Amino acid sequence: MTLDVFKYFKNSTHYNRLISDDYMFVEYKCPIDVEKFKLWTDIPFITYVISGKKDWTSVNKTYPLHSGDALFIRKGIYNTKQYFEEDYCTILFFITEDFIRRFMTNNTSFIKSTSPKEKYDQIFPIHVTNSINSLFLSVFNYFDMEGEIPKELVEIKFNELLFNIALDPINKDLINFFNTLKQVEKTSIHDIMMKNFHYDLQLEEYARLCGRSLSTFKRDFKTHFKETPGKWLNKKRLEYAKTLLENSELNINEICYESGFKNTSHFNSSFKKKFEYPPNQYRNKHVTKSLSFLD
Repeated sequence: MTLDVFKYFKNSTHYNRLISDDYMFVEYKCPIDVEKFKLWTDIPFITYVISGKKDWTSVNKTYPLHSGDALFIRKGIYNTKQYFEEDYCTILFFITEDFIRRFMTNNTSFIKSTSPKEKYDQIFPIHVTNSINSLFLSVFNYFDMEGEIPKELVEIKFNELLFNIALDPINKDLINFFNTLKQVEKTSIHDIMMKNFHYDLQLEEYARLCGRSLSTFKRDFKTHFKETPGKWLNKKRLEYAKTLLENSELNINEICYESGFKNTSHFNSSFKKKFEYPPNQYRNKHVTKSLSFLD
């Protein structure tokens, strides 16, 4: 199962949180026995580590995080791995793309942008200066204050955070990515689906990742891919499973879940329907064929 991290924290009252329409602070203390997790989010966020160590892995790259480190994480699907030396404590800053877009639009005279890239990574390391470190810790101290924190103060802190990031030239790639949000109101369905088709998400969750209602997502999807999301997902997952059978040492159960299928019986029947043989037999025939070719 893949955790909807924004929804999880928004609905979990046992975490310290500050919530508004366009942003949310969360203090998250992860116990030592939680080692690995797969999660997804349709709201970008910044994670700043108070203590502990964790790895964040996107499609093709892993980012190790230690105390004092920070990452900006785009909406998408990720794997995490925690280490056992000490409890992991972090502050999460969820910020909607609309909030970032307004910030960039309102502050063009202060923020310099260089030539944008065609493609950006899913995760951006943030250069943590003394001032931004102090800002992170000041937000952490809010959770010890009694009474309700005014939303206006929270918004000031979010803007201050974005200013600290934007005015540091070391964060230029992240700022260039922020600038692309001003130009693109809707997330590319093609990019989201090609990167994430093999994850076990519902259509409603894919729609949220793409920044659309379910009905708009289905309509735009069919316009782009020329078939329904359900048929396309099933075909892509089976093709991916076929590649894993041919080129990996994963067992059938691992390939089933790695390809986005919920259970092995459905995976086996679907695979046989498309490729004539069930996964085990297909792999055996492929290995035999490969060995005979080498001879």
